Amino acid sequence: MKRREFIAGSLAGTLPPGGPMAAQDPGPTQAPGAAPDVVIERAVSGRPHAGKVLLLIQPHSDDVQLYGGVVAKLLSEGYTGHLLRTTNDECAGPGSVAETVLANDQDNREVARVLGLKQVFDFNYRNHRMDGISALEYRARLIFLIRLLKVDTVIGYDPWGHYEENPDHYITAQGVEAACWMAGMRKDYPEHFATGLEPHSVRERYYFARGPQLVNRIVDVTAVIEKKIDVLLAGKAQGPAGNAGARLRADLASRGMKLPLLGNDDQTANRAYIRQFLLEEERELGRKYGLEYAEAYHYIGPKPPAVDEYIKQHAVPL
Repeated sequence: MKRREFIAGSLAGTLPPGGPMAAQDPGPTQAPGAAPDVVIERAVSGRPHAGKVLLLIQPHSDDVQLYGGVVAKLLSEGYTGHLLRTTNDECAGPGSVAETVLANDQDNREVARVLGLKQVFDFNYRNHRMDGISALEYRARLIFLIRLLKVDTVIGYDPWGHYEENPDHYITAQGVEAACWMAGMRKDYPEHFATGLEPHSVRERYYFARGPQLVNRIVDVTAVIEKKIDVLLAGKAQGPAGNAGARLRADLASRGMKLPLLGNDDQTANRAYIRQFLLEEERELGRKYGLEYAEAYHYIGPKPPAVDEYIKQHAVPL
């Protein structure tokens, strides 16, 4: 599925390949030739985000495998990360329902280990049934977790993404957006404060979608692409990679053929298969912005107060 056709022509079509955008400038920069609100977030050296906390929120164990580049990038720049899975993943995987739940739980924890996330939380709502849960209960649980972890940045599904068919995706997303805002208010769930928690607003959100969405940030994930491949390899129950490279290599051998791309062993074959076939969209998006690999997000971040912005633009020396 082409996840980013919404921006392919209107925002990126005028950008030449290569050029100055390919340089590793620190931090987000304006994308030349694109709409005014589209920026490129590049790799930053060192650990400028040390002390910050991110929470990756996914309904299913395989979601991060598709959009894990930005997580790996932010962690490499100093973030401490946590993972929340909102469902029990009972409907997609091998064997019986019990075997499926176990396989996805193991994958989910392996993904967290590979990325270097500190803790894994599971809400364990029934898979494909999140549109039947209590929205109030779900939101309250999110608010507690945001306050407990003091989350600065959330990464998850876009509550405004279009044509999303999976109720787990859009219900998860809607609750997250509301909780990020309400967690900073003192009159919502004041009993939390008796435990030592404090109001805490989420300052940044990176939202992704499987279909068209408002994209205003292109994240350069070239430096962490091998880590993204590691994450894809960690998902065996329902992930898009599995053992696909090894299976293809064996199938070709049974017919007296081989692909040099796949090498001479299963590990090489699996990594090469992911790089060649499963990262096509990341390469295509990257080319449009002069990068090798990129991911697209609807980014919501802090805005400077109006007074501060006015002073910055209009203040003159005495």
